[in-house]
Amino acid sequence: MERGGPEPPPSPAAHQVETDDQTALVSKPRNKGGNSDLASAGFNIINSIIGSGIIGLPYSMKEAGFPLGVLLLLGVAFITDYSIILLIKGGNLSSTNTYQELVRKTYGLVGYLILSTLQFLYPFIAMISYNIITGDTLTKVFQRIPGVAPDNMLTDRHLIILLTTIIFTLPLSLYRDIAKLGKVSLISLILTIVILVIVMVRTVTLSPQVPKSENAWIFAKSNAVQAIGVMSFGDIFENYCRDDNLATFGRFCYGVTVILTFPLECFVTREVIANVFFHGNLSTVFHIVVTVVIIAVATGVSLVYDCLGIVLELNEELLCLPVNTSVSGVAS
Repeated sequence: MERGGPEPPPSPAAHQVETDDQTALVSKPRNKGGNSDLASAGFNIINSIIGSGIIGLPYSMKEAGFPLGVLLLLGVAFITDYSIILLIKGGNLSSTNTYQELVRKTYGLVGYLILSTLQFLYPFIAMISYNIITGDTLTKVFQRIPGVAPDNMLTDRHLIILLTTIIFTLPLSLYRDIAKLGKVSLISLILTIVILVIVMVRTVTLSPQVPKSENAWIFAKSNAVQAIGVMSFGDIFENYCRDDNLATFGRFCYGVTVILTFPLECFVTREVIANVFFHGNLSTVFHIVVTVVIIAVATGVSLVYDCLGIVLELNEELLCLPVNTSVSGVAS
């Protein structure tokens, strides 16, 4: 080609790589193992990412300082969005469809096993924390029922955890197709909105009785790092009186949203086990066995340990950082 001539148009392959990441999230997949419409996928994603954890944001703002807390929240949102874009582009360039496959192609078997371990532990510990929250929250709700004495069986957190597991979380977790949880996630999101309304109502009605905090508008506080870890968890209803009926209804909604979010975490843990040990395919029998074992172990741990703070600290500080760090490594 002569110098100064027109530049050749981009090749179709290059154009395909550029546009794939823009269409991958909206195009209908030629999938294996289930069909998920856009609405169900959206409800599941929003419930998994936001869920009932949104009510823990005020505490994180308090720990970090309100101005810095807002900046941290925006920063976390930007990093999350950018990480997803990197994963989509990396998947297109490497012709992989899952995060695990992408890491295996980038880091080899060792990296794949490390990631799979972290991907299993993060939702598994979250399942334990959800059980603890359910037991602690619903017992406070049942104590407000007339005729329920302090020694009533409904005030026993162990019994509540067992009942909610057998009646609700186990049956919902046995679905093979995550799209089936779309309606469940929608209910959870509606209850989350109800919780926000309750909190806003109580903010207006109780604000005259709440003493002003010193340094409420300070830019940053020493617990800013901890605030990042609690942006996804926290129970703001602990700030309200036990005899507040509106707050009690909010606690009930909070407990239900946690129960309805539990199956999404179980789905992730089961998927990791299926990919690592069963090449991504579980027979009906093994599907039931793996699900029951995962939930049984998580429930057993939550019955033994009732300290939510230790569980959440382990989940956020020891597991989230390595998983998020591996995203930047994949993109490099």
